[in-house]
Amino acid sequence: MRKVLRWLLAFTVLIGTWSAAAGAATAAGSEPTDIKDRLLSIPGISLVQEKPYPGYRYFVLNYTQPVDHRHPDRGTFQQRITVLHKDTSRPTVFYTSGYNVSTNPSRSEPTRITDGNQVSLEYRYFTPSRPEPADWSKLDIWQAASDQHRVYQALKGIYSANWLATGGSKGGMTATYYERFYPRDMDGVVAYVAPNDVVNKEDSAYDRFFTRVGTKECRDRLNAVQREALVRRAALEKKYTAYAAEKGYTFETVGSLDKAYEAVVLDYVWGFWQYSLLKDCDSIPADAATATDDAIWTSVDTISGFSAYTDQGLAQYTPYYYQAGTQLGAPTIHFPYIEKGLVRYGYQPPRNYVPRSVPMRFQPGAMRDVDGWVRHHATHMLFVYGQDDPWGAERFRVGAGARDSYVFTAPGMNHGANVAGLVPDQKELATARILTWAGVSPAAVAQARPLAAYDSRLDGRDLEREPTLRP
Repeated sequence: MRKVLRWLLAFTVLIGTWSAAAGAATAAGSEPTDIKDRLLSIPGISLVQEKPYPGYRYFVLNYTQPVDHRHPDRGTFQQRITVLHKDTSRPTVFYTSGYNVSTNPSRSEPTRITDGNQVSLEYRYFTPSRPEPADWSKLDIWQAASDQHRVYQALKGIYSANWLATGGSKGGMTATYYERFYPRDMDGVVAYVAPNDVVNKEDSAYDRFFTRVGTKECRDRLNAVQREALVRRAALEKKYTAYAAEKGYTFETVGSLDKAYEAVVLDYVWGFWQYSLLKDCDSIPADAATATDDAIWTSVDTISGFSAYTDQGLAQYTPYYYQAGTQLGAPTIHFPYIEKGLVRYGYQPPRNYVPRSVPMRFQPGAMRDVDGWVRHHATHMLFVYGQDDPWGAERFRVGAGARDSYVFTAPGMNHGANVAGLVPDQKELATARILTWAGVSPAAVAQARPLAAYDSRLDGRDLEREPTLRP
């Protein structure tokens, strides 16, 4: 009897996957015609909210997913997705940030280029898309890719034209992992600024990056402020103590205010290049040695954020730090311009940013597997990096076995690099390939420009100020 019940539960969870195929066989006259009704007719999908937007229908939805795709009978959770609906005849872009999903209408660059629909997915274990209680062992790149696979299967019956996967930073990594595990789902992948930490303990590429990025004058300014913040640790930690008390911040996960303070300071140079441009060096104190304590504090807080390593700042990103410490890897850099006595902890491992109640074990083969697959099997994949973005120091590369796949670098751009920022020849090629993979008309491909007009509300990509040592 127990086996029968478990089979029935598995069948209930998986019926959403099968429904797309069943829907295709249903006579058109018996199907709902309104897009909301069609979406809600899919087993497992429920409506959270519909928001109006000119030219689109926009839905915030929940979708029932198995906690463990290998054993779908062992519990489910509600995963949040959004649908920016243009027309069922248009291509569809599957967007992931790798973190939470925004519940306000927005459009990724490939969505604008193709004038398509966009399905956006919240990454598993980011709240509210977290099983309760959370079995953290089920948070890995294969389970997350399987989430995407099931969403695609459920929606493909409605959005039957070509699909592209995309995302920036951890979202670019997510799109890449999805393609690795389910290479037959998407017609193309556009991955922006996606780190690729193949060997977790070998991070010399980052050290080399920080000796060359920008100009010497800018590097010297940043390095001096970072060092001065450590020289003045005692005075600035008093300020930090008062700041934490005022805000109600605590430091149980990282271990102490001192550890959190150093972590924020050591993020400073990385954070500047991740989110700022060379011209922004003018905002950095020109002479750190004579700058006031408030000037040093303000510069570090503006770029790194003194709330980042508090318990409250870490809690939202526990799923990321867990993955960094179990599969993704995390960078470690050195600070040759800072005396050893000033650095007490160095770059701390992800283990220090996850509550000790959550067990973690690193799997060194996970990134090697993905890297090897991309090098030898990538098909219809485009990787875009920013010249001045630290995360691009360890990047994906395509080898002789790859087909119709590219790695481009946008000059002078940071973690917000995009196709629009590429040099003209590469921009034209990248746009044309995206349009080709999306299956639009040859005439549109030949023009090699976005099919939808720019919309400042939908397309204005403001880089969210996230904790720095996070892609």
